[in-house]
Amino acid sequence: MPRRQFIQKTLLLSVPPILGLTGIGKVFAAGSTTALTWTPPTRARGTAVLSVKNYGAAGDGVRDDTASFQAAINALPATGGTVQVPAGTYLIDPTVNVRLRSSMHLQLDPDAILKAKPNAAERAYVLMVMQVNDVEISGGRIIGDRDAHLGTTGEWGHGIMIRGSNRVTVRDIHVSNGWGDGISIGGAAQPTGVVPCVDVAISNIVCTNNRRQGLTIGCSRNVKVYDSEFSDSNGIAPQCGIDIEPDANDLRTTDTVHIQNCLIRNNKGNGILVYKRVKGVTVKSCTMEYNGGYGLLTVGANSGYVAQNRFQHNALCGLMFSSTTDAYQASGNVFRNNYTKTIGLNTVINPLVTMTGILPGTMPRGNDPHIQKSSTATNIRVTTNQYAM
Repeated sequence: MPRRQFIQKTLLLSVPPILGLTGIGKVFAAGSTTALTWTPPTRARGTAVLSVKNYGAAGDGVRDDTASFQAAINALPATGGTVQVPAGTYLIDPTVNVRLRSSMHLQLDPDAILKAKPNAAERAYVLMVMQVNDVEISGGRIIGDRDAHLGTTGEWGHGIMIRGSNRVTVRDIHVSNGWGDGISIGGAAQPTGVVPCVDVAISNIVCTNNRRQGLTIGCSRNVKVYDSEFSDSNGIAPQCGIDIEPDANDLRTTDTVHIQNCLIRNNKGNGILVYKRVKGVTVKSCTMEYNGGYGLLTVGANSGYVAQNRFQHNALCGLMFSSTTDAYQASGNVFRNNYTKTIGLNTVINPLVTMTGILPGTMPRGNDPHIQKSSTATNIRVTTNQYAM
């Protein structure tokens, strides 16, 4: 099934229509949007078009095609252009990686696969986007080496590594089986300081069965994530669908992240984690379900908006505002059957109750199964949401 149809079908099946019918057609509950909602930006580049096949790429899944990819990229003129990857399976050495340049589009055929060559490295990346501008990656699949990895340590075997770059779009691609993350966005350390990523767009992608997380958003500004799936992260902590975390250095920050119309499902950790020195995060019209931690957890985050999402069947509560989180609002969300570690999976479809504020504790220890707030979280505003009691 094509990725667009797959994402649309899984979103549709995950949320039953509970708001009835209107005069213009069926209305679905929060988090249930099934159509693509956003067109990502096209980045500036020249008109040259080259094919990796013309630079020796075999695409047979056996011969190492890393050098052929790099030769095609390096052959682009100064104005940049498009490097096409025809259908086939291309073995790529992540310890060398394919380095993209400024003003280029790496355009994979829908039936093109970049397969990571098994290696023992703690840090290895199939595609590297390092301190460049105006880059687009689209189409096909990237398959990591987690099932054939030759080492036992490390957590940084990523499908796509984006560091210190401006105006990057990743769209219409399936990334799976990474030794680390499906996609990692963050800053590039330089002698003069850390260079953040600025203006990164993620659209219509699937990141699944990666060992650390589907998507990491580190030191960066203005990141948009739309119409995508982040699922089945498992293997090494944090094991989130999306982890927004600007690394351990106190000088690194993350500012302005918008996540909309995404399915975050069945990750061993939290669905979404927003962790320290992060401000301006909006999570809207997403479904967070069957995650092994919280649907969405904030820790020390500043200023955010959580609206029109569906939180259901998460092992801990749906939404948790933890340690020193400040200035967040939750509005128009639907919560159903969370805290399944405590109460077990309840298959009964209970009626929704519309309420304002955090529910009084109904769980053992007085915990609300849907929204919780740490005593150190401040300026938390919970307006009208819907809950299954």
